[in-house]
Amino acid sequence: MAGAKSRRAKCLGDLAQALRRYTDSCATTNPYLTAIDGFVILRSDQPKLPSYRLFRPALCIAIQGSKWATFGDRRYEYKAGQAMVVTVEMPSRGAVSKASPGEPFLGFVLILDLAVLHELAEQMPSQPQSQMPAPSTSPAGVCVVDLSEEALDCLCRAMRMLETPAVIPLLYPGLYRELLYWLLMGFGRGQLLQAVTASRENRLIAAIHELKTRFAEPVRVDELAAIARMSSATFHRQFKATTGMSPLHYQKELHLLEARRLMLSSGSNVETAATEVGYESASQFSHEYARIFGRPPRRDIRALAELVAESF
Repeated sequence: MAGAKSRRAKCLGDLAQALRRYTDSCATTNPYLTAIDGFVILRSDQPKLPSYRLFRPALCIAIQGSKWATFGDRRYEYKAGQAMVVTVEMPSRGAVSKASPGEPFLGFVLILDLAVLHELAEQMPSQPQSQMPAPSTSPAGVCVVDLSEEALDCLCRAMRMLETPAVIPLLYPGLYRELLYWLLMGFGRGQLLQAVTASRENRLIAAIHELKTRFAEPVRVDELAAIARMSSATFHRQFKATTGMSPLHYQKELHLLEARRLMLSSGSNVETAATEVGYESASQFSHEYARIFGRPPRRDIRALAELVAESF
């Protein structure tokens, strides 16, 4: 056991050094896109203010330092040697919580190929009932797992591939499958399989897609339940079990995230942004915006613009 811990610690140290060398040599800034499609490197030399986004299926890995993210009313923290796995699109906020110039946060974001994950999960040996996780109030579409020595070795090999990009199309697809395999076989396997199951509930995913495509329209829960071919009560219960929030809350956060994007990217004023995302009342929009983002829209956008300006 001590030997395994020592080897795992060495893998983490080697990866941290490789990430630091890579980011030190880059002319770009965080996040660092790489020659491997869907393989993004992260570095932060200090803790960050929370950011808000629609989280798509992804594997978020911490090699040094730590980050946190919230889904609904549940907060997840993942630290060095852990991965947060998100299998369903969900609004989220999060931030780097532990970082310094001497020991920056270092990690990865890998786009999660759900088809590959589902295929591998189907081939996994069944798990004894005694090892299944206890029922949880956490969203089923997200979990935090520890990375095994084997999974860390896959990441080390991926980093070495960046030095010889010609081999990436030939070797990375197999390495990616191997990484997902070791995640499915590692500690926290039960929670990860629950997250995989949540992402395979096609009826619920279809309803989430409907919410996304019609986010500026009023969509009733019974409409979504009909799409999912469930009763309204069953749909509401399963939606909240998967995402950590009610359908109405999910839609509201989509509205506000899009309004924020419009004000930041196109200079839309508060009234225009509110109307664009389906609000009839600018005052109601401002009230709900402040509840989610912590500041009224005008003050929030001004502060964000100043933050961007200071970074140049």
